[in-house]
Amino acid sequence: MAVCGRTSQASALHLWRDRREEPMIRKLKTGQYRLYSRKKNPKTGKRRNLGTFDTRQAAEKHERAVQFFKRAG
Repeated sequence: MAVCGRTSQASALHLWRDRREEPMIRKLKTGQYRLYSRKKNPKTGKRRNLGTFDTRQAAEKHERAVQFFKRAG
């Protein structure tokens, strides 16, 4: 039984890591990329727009800057 417990715990940890590390960048119909917050706003139920960018690289760069200031700021 301990093996089953470890397996489910490891799976839960793996899912948590995947969800946590995935940047919320989506491609729009216009061809631009938009960065969204990971958490939903409890009042609206939607994710906050953190910026719209022409390239995915620019969106990823801004996502790293957001993470840096969220931890260090």
